[in-house]
Amino acid sequence: MMKQSQMKLWHCHDARSFRPLWALEELGLAYELVLLPFPPRWLEPAYLELNPLGTIPFFTDGDVKMTESAAICQYLADKAGALRVLPGDPRYGDYLNFLHQSDATLTFPQTLVLRYTLLEKPENRNPKVASDYRRWFIARTIWAERALSDGRPWLCGDDFTVADIAVAYALLLAGNLGHLGEVGPHLLSFWERCQARDGFQRAKAAQKV
Repeated sequence: MMKQSQMKLWHCHDARSFRPLWALEELGLAYELVLLPFPPRWLEPAYLELNPLGTIPFFTDGDVKMTESAAICQYLADKAGALRVLPGDPRYGDYLNFLHQSDATLTFPQTLVLRYTLLEKPENRNPKVASDYRRWFIARTIWAERALSDGRPWLCGDDFTVADIAVAYALLLAGNLGHLGEVGPHLLSFWERCQARDGFQRAKAAQKV
């Protein structure tokens, strides 16, 4: 996919780079999308010349280079002046907390489920480790589940923000790994609302090109 812009996102299907891809579509920002096989550090060795970590996403905006999906979402929201909560707003702490919790607390354990069920060679897979980290993920969803239990549509209230995108990706990954049904009912309803958004649908379509 090519649009006239200096912003460029390297992406693998439904990987953590889906967060900034979704944010770009929600914000209506022009970008160039580079699709890679997963994991690129093994299947696209030349990628290491761009991003020596070998991780996804990799994002550039002129001289700016970024590798952290939630941070890229925050960068894009600040650049566009939308889908964010500003300092001084009483929701600002929640906004930042959900942004950082999305990856450090919710996605991290699922990457180990992915590793020890699918990515490792069969002889190195470990169902016990995968099961332990799946339970870790489910237990850590309680913060977002309780936040949504008061009837608010989005994590910071009535306004959809990139914090919703960041947390919702953890639910997308849970669905792909087969344990989405174990999260609470408020999060499941939240996930349905997220999937109904035009920006989400456009991001899903973009990664199929």
